[in-house]
Amino acid sequence: MTLKDKTTITFYNGLTTIGGPMIEVAYNKSHILFDLGEVYRPELALSLEDEDYDTLIKYQLIGDVPNFYDPKITGKEIDHEKFEHAAAYISHLHLDHSKALNLLAPEIPLYAGPITAHMLPALNEKGDFLLPAAGHDKTYTRPIIPAKLRQQVQVGDIEMEVWESDHDAYGATGLIVRTPDKMIAYTGDIRLHGYHPDWVHEFLQAANKADVLIVEGTGVSWPERQTEENSEEFTGPKNESELTQEIVRLQVENPKRQITFNTYPTNVERLLRIISDSPREVVLHAQRAHLLKSSFDQDYPYYYLPGEERFVDLKPELEVSYADLLGDDHKYLWQAVANYQDLQKGGLYIHSNAEPLGDFDPAYRPFVDNFAKYGVEYLALRCSGHADEEELKQIIAEVQPAILVPVHTLHPELEENPFGERILPERGQTITL
Repeated sequence: MTLKDKTTITFYNGLTTIGGPMIEVAYNKSHILFDLGEVYRPELALSLEDEDYDTLIKYQLIGDVPNFYDPKITGKEIDHEKFEHAAAYISHLHLDHSKALNLLAPEIPLYAGPITAHMLPALNEKGDFLLPAAGHDKTYTRPIIPAKLRQQVQVGDIEMEVWESDHDAYGATGLIVRTPDKMIAYTGDIRLHGYHPDWVHEFLQAANKADVLIVEGTGVSWPERQTEENSEEFTGPKNESELTQEIVRLQVENPKRQITFNTYPTNVERLLRIISDSPREVVLHAQRAHLLKSSFDQDYPYYYLPGEERFVDLKPELEVSYADLLGDDHKYLWQAVANYQDLQKGGLYIHSNAEPLGDFDPAYRPFVDNFAKYGVEYLALRCSGHADEEELKQIIAEVQPAILVPVHTLHPELEENPFGERILPERGQTITL
């Protein structure tokens, strides 16, 4: 092994922010990049049209990553002599991990879990989900290879394995990277209180004794408050199953009351659990029903707001009129996405991790306050997609890494490694293993 044949990890973004990690692992003439998201900063009020490459770099919304981005976007050529083998990977659907995937040079293969690879083109159908690719219509989504779970993908001297995990984005995965001399595990966004803790434990067992564990640490970002329950309008289930049970309970205890809800579009599994367990018939907004139809060929009752475009793939016999929903107080649990002033006074609206996402978004507080003006009870019924402080300790303990690198957190210094070293890299820093 020559001096240059060392494993290096470069941390380009997402170290002290909630989201946006961009990390490169390199060995000799091979390298891989994960993830390809954009840091969420709603206070900048940028539209997709505003988010050109220079703006993204200026505000550190993406990393200044060499030899991966499309030269048509950056004006910088890729050094194919330095790196003969390249690939990229995204862990899940959320924009802080996927929004910049179209910036990747078209010749570099991009991998993701099967559900993520399948859903992203559907989410970007109108060109309002991902950043645009050079030379393509805004609705274009570059090819994504559905990785075979738990099987090796060879990228020159580097091997990648994509493992199913658990997060509040459907189909979330984690990554294990092997170079000739090191093993590196990257959790993506992860938790133990979701629908599939067994998948998480299997992934962590496969990563046991990793030389490096790169772990997200959202759960330690707010040391001044242990949980979100301090928010006055928040009711917090401990896990996803309790959340579904609470939505069922609210329906049972309010047999003559209009009840509406909304969820984040990528949280498909929560929505499917609500549909399957609800004592009322669940009716989706047509856009969400279309997403499920185009992604999974599943049909659900739906409605249109006045004047909306109609989707040819939705079955006409499943349509429920908007007027019937507005007048109903017992038959339907339906997804409200607009025109909240038209809801029945005395009704209940359940905001379940939908947009606006929380107090960090300037749009959130006015959104909440308006419900009182409409005479509708607002209930934030959430379940975090991220491991809390105790779960993070358990995740680290199951891997027992020689080196721990916390990312995706406002306070990486609060994560400790009882089993070895902890490194807190700076943005753009390379570490040699």
